[in-house]
Amino acid sequence: MAADFPTLVLVPGAWHQASCYSKIAKLLQEKHGLRCVSVTLPTTGGDPAATFKDDLDAARAAIAGETSQGHDVVVVAHSYGGIVGNSAVKGFTRPKDGGGQTLAPATPASPANKEGHVVGTILIASGCNLAGMSFMDPFFGIPPPAWRVNKETGFAELVVSPRDFFYHDVPDDEAAYWVSQLRPQSLRGLFEGAEHTHAGWLDVPVWYIGTIEDRGLPVAAQRMGIGMAREMGANIEHRELKTSHSPFLSQPEKTVDIMLEAVEAFSGREMHTAPAEGRTSRDLSVVPEPRLLQPLTWLKFGLPLLFGRFMGRSILIFRGIRSFFNKA
Repeated sequence: MAADFPTLVLVPGAWHQASCYSKIAKLLQEKHGLRCVSVTLPTTGGDPAATFKDDLDAARAAIAGETSQGHDVVVVAHSYGGIVGNSAVKGFTRPKDGGGQTLAPATPASPANKEGHVVGTILIASGCNLAGMSFMDPFFGIPPPAWRVNKETGFAELVVSPRDFFYHDVPDDEAAYWVSQLRPQSLRGLFEGAEHTHAGWLDVPVWYIGTIEDRGLPVAAQRMGIGMAREMGANIEHRELKTSHSPFLSQPEKTVDIMLEAVEAFSGREMHTAPAEGRTSRDLSVVPEPRLLQPLTWLKFGLPLLFGRFMGRSILIFRGIRSFFNKA
């Protein structure tokens, strides 16, 4: 493993197998020497009885398999996998001091001291879930137009073209292959498990890879989520790529460039690896920030981020009021 950099634990989204990460895993491992562990989610295994807790246990087992050997971990999660990955970091992060600052380890993580930790997360076209809420709770249990509930089978069924929904910028032959790899998604993973969810994005630094041409999770919604999380105290570095919902398939090199920058930030060390074709990730990605002299950015970035901050502040106020009355 490259100079003992963290292991990347890769959590896929709904309907997807662990193999969806094969392109970026190959680049990360063979070109950059990073260890990758891909998680298979039980709720995509064809069993309608599989639950969110099963997915959570699978992700936590993968993390524990690395931290128990003294390896630090970066959790990478896509789409639905974000609520799994964020919840899975609970208990694996370094403790914080009274001021909320993460305490540095007394000694570096190594197989000898068995003290590996989750040091960061990379969210791809995903979200920052609230603790105590299932994946579908923020949507009041109402499925989006792209899929429907089939209570007879126990699965969530796509009612739009998966190629158009997930992979519209992937070449036709490749897209057809990835569509063939999709698996039934258990409804229980989406609608249940609120008692097991955790807002891990408050525990560790986060890098977020947004997807500008996303037809599954609109980029405006992604930006609002970032604004909300930042208002609630998250440390999030935000990048965006002009891709579909699946940048790890349509633009794997660019996705890896951002991931490498994130790993360097999490570990505090440079990897001494140049981005593909001599480019920098900032050449390849958009940093979504309103700029005073560019009015279009006020609408494009400022309003969604501002609205998200309003939502985050509202949640904090509501929690404060509830806590006050609970103590009264």
